[in-house]
Amino acid sequence: LDEMGPADFAPGTGMDVRPHPHIGLATLTYLLDGALFHRDSLGHAQEITPGAVNLMVAGRGVVHSERSPPAFRASGGKMRGLQFWIGLPKKFEETDPGFEHHGREALPALEGEGFRLRLAIGALHGLSAPTTAFSSCFLADVALDAGATYELSADQEERALYVLAGEIAIDGAAFPAGELVVIRPGAPVALRAKQPSRFAALGGEAMDGPRYLWWNFVSSDRERIFAARAAWEAGHFKSIEGDPEFIPAPELKAL
Repeated sequence: LDEMGPADFAPGTGMDVRPHPHIGLATLTYLLDGALFHRDSLGHAQEITPGAVNLMVAGRGVVHSERSPPAFRASGGKMRGLQFWIGLPKKFEETDPGFEHHGREALPALEGEGFRLRLAIGALHGLSAPTTAFSSCFLADVALDAGATYELSADQEERALYVLAGEIAIDGAAFPAGELVVIRPGAPVALRAKQPSRFAALGGEAMDGPRYLWWNFVSSDRERIFAARAAWEAGHFKSIEGDPEFIPAPELKAL
């Protein structure tokens, strides 16, 4: 999980993540504020805005860049988002790379007493998101009114929540914005908002074995990481049309 921002860009400035490679995972990008433009070596070019989803499946290898789009760069403004790296099961680690975009209106939503929820991937509360999932998982954007309670089901083996705004109480313990709360498996948990709050709820089945993670590469095979780095440095990854910049790989001595 990576939180981008929050940042407030002056007019004429923006975010520039130059072309870089990935293997062995899928990245799910979900914005809270601002806008971001995705380009990849498969030929996709897609702007993402708050409440929508960009899912990029790296599989055996892909290159992408993430930059502020021209209109946002010209006007400036607030930028904040979340990017989740989703581990691929071993049988999908070397799958063909891919990309998909789902607009805000395509994602299922649910409203209850004092809460509002949008589901970015997976299944939750009888909802099912259109986003491709290679394993059982979920990610939901949840807003709670002050004093409201939300119950997170125990359907998934691993669960957590990341507090984006406000303050959440669980069994008398308070968790402010910026806290990642890992929940013990096995039982539903009630979350109460001590003030108007927002959090990302996420979870899924445990990985099918350990993974090596280095830079932008993930694999169950240590040697695959070394090979991917060598391929990137040698220019063997397909480049992005219209975005020729390049981030050199850091030094790798051992894993």
